[in-house]
Amino acid sequence: MSQNTRELKLAVLIDADNVPYSNVKGMMEEITKYGTPTTKRIYADWTRPNANGWKGVLLEHAITPIQQYSYTTGKNSSDSALIIDAMDLLYSGKLDGFCIVSSDSDFTRLAIRLRESGMKVIGIGEQKTPKPFISACDRFVFIEVLDGAIKKNAPKRNNTTEAKKVVEKNTEKTPEKNVRKPLNKIDEPTIDLIEDSIDDIADDSGWAFLGDVGNLIVKKKPEFDPRNYGFAKLTPMLKSLTDILEIDERDSDKKGIKHVYVRLRFN
Repeated sequence: MSQNTRELKLAVLIDADNVPYSNVKGMMEEITKYGTPTTKRIYADWTRPNANGWKGVLLEHAITPIQQYSYTTGKNSSDSALIIDAMDLLYSGKLDGFCIVSSDSDFTRLAIRLRESGMKVIGIGEQKTPKPFISACDRFVFIEVLDGAIKKNAPKRNNTTEAKKVVEKNTEKTPEKNVRKPLNKIDEPTIDLIEDSIDDIADDSGWAFLGDVGNLIVKKKPEFDPRNYGFAKLTPMLKSLTDILEIDERDSDKKGIKHVYVRLRFN
């Protein structure tokens, strides 16, 4: 990750009604990978008993609680307050991006609007989060994989039966240590996504820099994360697919640091 990415000033806005409080430590650690959270606010009707779980972790993580009373029954009261605050923060001109922590599709239009204004938008929510909200973000991370939480003219596989064997073989491999049970298997659509992304940016000899491949995959599918498949990083995930991919680790200018390249195997 580049230094510029780490220096992004982020506003973290948490919808307490739609995410579990047990994951707050993992969420805050995840957010620091993308930038510095300069504003941290959480929205809820704090007079309601179901908000009590959050109260014990707010001080520890310096998150400011915002009171939003429930004026109607059955409607998430935090939505309007969070959206209004997000727009005020946007116009302040002091931020580079937003992290919206929610599993609610009501924030889809907000994410789109923030990106239209040049903001980086990171979403964090449960796997049940509706697809429109996920797609509206630059990147979306499922809470379930966090610590503390519970095509183009690419060479294609011609033999469907053999392709299924590759998928089954690689999804049976044991996930890395310290990584949660996979949320998903490495299925055919995932393999197609990886293959197409490699082909999109490969040089004349078919090699593509792994970092560029990862960035392109996330642009195409914001919720893509190796942790969803039981791998801590993209490199070991792709190394598990040696039936269809070649990996080449090349020396860099810095001692001990390798540049990883990947290309498709031709049948």
